[in-house]
Amino acid sequence: MSTEAYQAKYGKMLDPKEVSVNLPDGRVITFETGRIAKQARGSAVAKMGDAFVLSTVCYGEEKDGDFFPLTVEYREKSYAAGRLPGGYSKREPGRPSDEEILSARIIDRPIRPMFPENFTREVQVIVQVLSSDKKFAPDVLGVSAASLSIGLSELPFEQQVAAVRVAVVDGQNIVMPTYDQVAVADLDLVVAGTEDSVCMVEGGAYEVSEDTMIGAILAGHEVIKQMCKAQQELVDRCAKPKMELKPKFVGEEHDKLVATVKDVVWDELNKDVHSNMVKTDFYPAMADLCARMLEDPRILAIIGEGEAQNAQLAADAKGIFSDLERTAMREMILNEGVRLDGRTTTEVRPIEIEMGVLPRAHGSAIFQRGETQGLVICTLGTKADEQRFESLQGEGAKSYMLHYNFPPFSVGECKKLGLSRREIGHGHLAERSLAAVLPLPEDFPYTIRVVSEIMESNGSSSMASVCGGCLSLMDAGVPIKAPVAGIAMGLISEKGSVKEGGKIKILSDITGTEDHLGDMDFKVTGTAEGITAFQMDIKIRGITPELMREALEQARQGRIHILGRMAELGLPAPRPHVSEKAPTMLKMRIPTTKIRDVIGSGGSVIKGMQAQTGCTINIDDNGNIDIAAPTGKAGEVCRRMIEELTAEPEPGRKYKGKVKTIQPFGAFVEILPGRDGLVHISELADRRVDKVEDVVHVGDEVEVLCLGVDPKGKVKLSMKALLPPKAAPAAEAAPEAPAAPTEA
Repeated sequence: MSTEAYQAKYGKMLDPKEVSVNLPDGRVITFETGRIAKQARGSAVAKMGDAFVLSTVCYGEEKDGDFFPLTVEYREKSYAAGRLPGGYSKREPGRPSDEEILSARIIDRPIRPMFPENFTREVQVIVQVLSSDKKFAPDVLGVSAASLSIGLSELPFEQQVAAVRVAVVDGQNIVMPTYDQVAVADLDLVVAGTEDSVCMVEGGAYEVSEDTMIGAILAGHEVIKQMCKAQQELVDRCAKPKMELKPKFVGEEHDKLVATVKDVVWDELNKDVHSNMVKTDFYPAMADLCARMLEDPRILAIIGEGEAQNAQLAADAKGIFSDLERTAMREMILNEGVRLDGRTTTEVRPIEIEMGVLPRAHGSAIFQRGETQGLVICTLGTKADEQRFESLQGEGAKSYMLHYNFPPFSVGECKKLGLSRREIGHGHLAERSLAAVLPLPEDFPYTIRVVSEIMESNGSSSMASVCGGCLSLMDAGVPIKAPVAGIAMGLISEKGSVKEGGKIKILSDITGTEDHLGDMDFKVTGTAEGITAFQMDIKIRGITPELMREALEQARQGRIHILGRMAELGLPAPRPHVSEKAPTMLKMRIPTTKIRDVIGSGGSVIKGMQAQTGCTINIDDNGNIDIAAPTGKAGEVCRRMIEELTAEPEPGRKYKGKVKTIQPFGAFVEILPGRDGLVHISELADRRVDKVEDVVHVGDEVEVLCLGVDPKGKVKLSMKALLPPKAAPAAEAAPEAPAAPTEA
């Protein structure tokens, strides 16, 4: 079939449809479909400058149960930046990098709530950066591309979603900033939302105020509204017919089941909810009540018994029980202002702290808040311990990292050990929370690694990692700018939407159950002066700026309370000295012309110094040297050796050197490593010297004075100048006077 015939029957194969959005600074974001990956259920491209981000979506068969198996993958291809992958293999690794996982989470979190609650098909979204603009990060375009690809497919999707990055530089909100602007920004955040409201915020800051953060969110949402309208325009033109969904519960039998389950469990369920149980008592109580419900004759009469039992009705009964549990908890909070563990809405759980728990660690702390416990360890290393990484911008290194581990025993479960995306995300949030208060590498030349081991968990474990991480840094003697604490905030709304009115309660320091059954998870970290990081996921619509201000103020008060407990029970400030178990780090700088002298042929000189002193020496192309020493004395010896290697002779300074060679006109003395000077025969002694060997021999150690360095670099030395001056010759004695005659 010819091209013309094919196009007449099926249409053009490359037939892009586009819509565009103008940013405040004149740049343009373009959305496109119909050109690439047309066999996917939905595909879309988001473009800005040289950035070209493709998203595709595919789906599988309906799954049993109430779990929605959504997978979001984000990949950055090296060719997008005109680079080849580093390392031995010239193919991108199969496993995504941590940065790619973090970008995938940013895409996942705003689009997941837009699928219907009873949707259980397997869905896979793949976002790929095919071309990279070297001026700004393309990852946020992936949210819009993913939203559009889903909107164009048959999948049900409540509203189109978009995201932008906002930086605050010199008090100005910059939407979609460049890398250079982000590098100097006081605030760097990603905002995602629909045309109606904000649904996700994530970012880091340098102790900014709550008002600054809200202003940046609102500035980003104004652009998001335009991007969502543009997406919807393309969806209206090009989308496939949407699939029909079966209602979650249907039929008179189900209505009867709802009423019966409530009759069977409501009184005891409500009693348990009001009994102020801790997690380890509440969860088993709920599981036991649910099991007894399924064995109640009134329930069995509906769902059947044994082999005749209707599996779907039995699953529905469990779902109804969960809904009643959610209703009971929410009603108690909204009507009585009391939570499952008996706290008020603003109350923080009890806090306990232990410092210096691990004897060999450089810094360690246990931070316990309620039933959440983090054992956090700080380790200090050398420049050689930095984390190397590769991205679209090239290769780089990190001298600070925070790793978060969430073993299954922390929640009393049996699971295979492994690193999940959640662990990477929580670790990243905690890492950027503390980054704002760390000393500059030039002032503190250590590589810093903080590890948070979650030993118990009932919500807010990432915030426990922030508090415990701060304490471990102070225990190790890292001179941080100010202590940092974190708190997780929640929200309960009566009608599931702020716009519809009704009661609203903001919760401080939420537990796992309140996170699961609530309407918002808003994590805020910072010092007493301002915010350093935040992460907000909203499950309901219509969050207003006023409500965000109220939540941020309540979070600020909770943060101040936690900082007070950290100062009282842990440490008010960093220890005055770095841990004695940590390596001693010294920093110095030499002229670039001397680098070769320090390294030596084939590294012989630097290796010799390291072997002799036990130190590790790192030197860069600018002449900056980091010395990591096992003891302070070894470090000083190593520093002195480098100083001697790179020192220049100073006129008027005394040196102790060794005679290297002898010539008829004088002796050459090595006064610095690899640097000789001439003691002329006339400068050997304070008398006439006929032969040099009459005064010195090869190998003799002598003291000399540097007389000067000529323009060609030749050093003139003198031994005579250091000799004591000769005593003046004594005056000749006067002749004795004759003795006076004595009288007879």
